[in-house]
Amino acid sequence: MLIGHIQEIVRHPVKSFHGERVQKTNVMEYGLYGDRSHAFLDESRPGKFLSITQFQEMTRYEARFVGEERIDAYPQVEIVNPDGKAFNWGDEELIEEIEHKSGRPVSPIIYSPLHVPLGAIEEEHIQLVTDASVSQLKELWGKDEVDYRRFRPNLLIAVKDHTPFMEDNWFGKRMKIGKEVEIELKRHCERCMIITVNPETAERDPSLLKTVVKERNNHFGVYASVIQTGEIRVGDEVIIFD
Repeated sequence: MLIGHIQEIVRHPVKSFHGERVQKTNVMEYGLYGDRSHAFLDESRPGKFLSITQFQEMTRYEARFVGEERIDAYPQVEIVNPDGKAFNWGDEELIEEIEHKSGRPVSPIIYSPLHVPLGAIEEEHIQLVTDASVSQLKELWGKDEVDYRRFRPNLLIAVKDHTPFMEDNWFGKRMKIGKEVEIELKRHCERCMIITVNPETAERDPSLLKTVVKERNNHFGVYASVIQTGEIRVGDEVIIFD
């Protein structure tokens, strides 16, 4: 069944940094190419990543790949801080800035283009939301706008009939995107304080999380695992099947 098309594709070259909108990308076995492939380890919590939960201003650091996607090595990662200053990944000045602002010692880490582990990516390969559900959440929240990037999804799907929360009925089914890619819809995404952080200003509004807890049992968005790799593009048709 044709349910809509891909409206936005977002990957996060650096975990917890501002996502990069792309017109096309490869879906790897672990998810979107390079998604959360670069990260900072929080040395004050051994084995844990530094994230928006500990340092909410991370969402104001913009990161993007500069160059073509390659399997043997990533393109350069360009980072722009909230003051508009540009860095390349690995710059000591950037590391020192993150440590100073977060108040935590950090170590940069990079995962292979062929494999980014769960944990760095999140809990599954891909997270998606629909435009209809984002619009309905705006009504439930009662605020002027809900920026879907608060939920840090990889895919924003525009659904044909604009039925909110139709994704609740997709679990256990498969989704075909474009001509090649197939994913399996697994379960709801349980939300945390990260959605309270405005991705543009890093200001917090706890009322959004309270609304999701009250109205949606703390569920918003869907996790999926990759079944068939390939290329996807903005505008690709999305088909649901058993």
